Amino acid sequence: MTTHPGFARWFPFLAWPRPDRELLRGEFWAGMTVGLMLVPQGVAYAQLAGMPLITGMYASFIPMLVAVLWGSSVRLGVGPTALTSLLTGASLIGLAELGSAHWVALVVWIAILSGLLQATLGVVRFGWLLSLVTSPVLNGFTQAAALLILTSQLPSLLGLATGWRAFLQQPSWQALDWRAAAFGLASIALLWMMQRWRRSFPAAIVVIALTATASWATGFAAHGGAVIGALPQGLPSLFLPGWLSWGDFSALIMPVMVITLVSFLETASSAKVDHGQGGTQWNENQDLIAHGLAKVSSGLCGAFPTSASFSRSALNLYAGAQTGWATLFAFALVLAALLWLVPLLHHVPQSVLAAVVIVAIKGLIKPMSMLRLWRLSRVETVTGLLTFAITLLSAPRMYWGVLIGLLVNLSHFLFQRLHPRIIEVGLHPDGTLRDRMLWNLPALPAGVLALRMDAALDFASATALEKRVADELASRPQLRHLCLFAQPINRIDVTGVEAFVRLLLLMQSRGGVLHVSGLKLPVQQTLEAAGALKTNTHLLIYRTDAQAVAALQKLYAPG
Repeated sequence: MTTHPGFARWFPFLAWPRPDRELLRGEFWAGMTVGLMLVPQGVAYAQLAGMPLITGMYASFIPMLVAVLWGSSVRLGVGPTALTSLLTGASLIGLAELGSAHWVALVVWIAILSGLLQATLGVVRFGWLLSLVTSPVLNGFTQAAALLILTSQLPSLLGLATGWRAFLQQPSWQALDWRAAAFGLASIALLWMMQRWRRSFPAAIVVIALTATASWATGFAAHGGAVIGALPQGLPSLFLPGWLSWGDFSALIMPVMVITLVSFLETASSAKVDHGQGGTQWNENQDLIAHGLAKVSSGLCGAFPTSASFSRSALNLYAGAQTGWATLFAFALVLAALLWLVPLLHHVPQSVLAAVVIVAIKGLIKPMSMLRLWRLSRVETVTGLLTFAITLLSAPRMYWGVLIGLLVNLSHFLFQRLHPRIIEVGLHPDGTLRDRMLWNLPALPAGVLALRMDAALDFASATALEKRVADELASRPQLRHLCLFAQPINRIDVTGVEAFVRLLLLMQSRGGVLHVSGLKLPVQQTLEAAGALKTNTHLLIYRTDAQAVAALQKLYAPG
């Protein structure tokens, strides 16, 4: 039975393939693998966001279901992520007391507002906004955020009684809890070895179980060790945050915008891999809607913003997931954990949670990745490094890094548009038209200025073209023929039409001719509508460059 396209659009899960026993068996094991990784990561990322630890499991529960039912990328591991959690917690430093009721309310509002913004962008089909953030900007921001995550987890990993900065200012070995450090460092070693052995092995849950047992057996909590402690058992209830003051709302504008952007870029990086392997087309607007609704559902559960985890999504693909049924099995595992397994987390040392976070983000730290770009684009490399530096220096207001990186990138883009590549062409021995200066070529005929602009003729480039023509004519007063090879011009606006007319009038005033070769149909139609292509002795149009070159050479042919 086929699903009506209208229903499938509003309810994408109706288009899922009907499962059989073989499919469900593979989906079950993939779902269990991701679910066993999700439970400890959820608790650890709640600590990173400064939220009650149980909210990490809440953020792993309903949002995962909402995202998979309404998303187009059904194999993504949706839930808490290190980057989104860090951004959430860091954005609120100085606005509320860590872990207080006001802090929780602010975090919930961030989840709801960013979710509504993301869903709205999807409804109005603004997924193209992703193109504004280039890879170097995102890479620089991610690298800096990963380092900040690492440093934020070191106190918990080592059991520091004071903050990391205070310890560096006044080092004291008595401030370290050696038992907590032993649990944390041993957990990192175990997680690393298990992942090296088999990537699909649920290393995090195994380490959690081992350390919880060792902590209980040695009386770690009874001797003052920091453990997870008692967590509320059962399903999340509806959480409606109180209304905030306008001052609080205004303080959340920047964090909400950046979390919306960064979290969906996380989703995009995973979704492109998912659809690339599956050979399907990614519907970014549908995923914007789905993941926005997931964030809203997380907030209404009293939790923090969610996103798509690249590591869990990769694990889901590696484990053989083919459909959204794998996520439903992971959802069932989180449900069982909330109902029955929460008490087992009581004795897990908090240093172990820090180890889980550190190992999860180690793949984000790639110090050489930006430097390799130097050979390709020095400007983009500098933009990435600037984003990296500002993100570090502006912490905890890390969003300034990605915003300034975005501004620099857009400024460079605008500079390129305002300074298009305009070359004087000559005839190469192979028959093509190339840059005269670069290839040391003779002019087509000596009395012709032959230019090619590799850009649209619009408000950004028109002034540059007119200036180039004016400069050339001023330095070479004998020129009477201007040929514009217009094949690269694929668009023209009103400003471009006016510039074209002024060039025609300029050549007419000099008693010369404007030659135009290779006009594309949309450009030609616009110029014709403006009456700029009326046939006269001062304007000649050629369909191909070969026709234009032949006509120009005849102008100064002997005899």
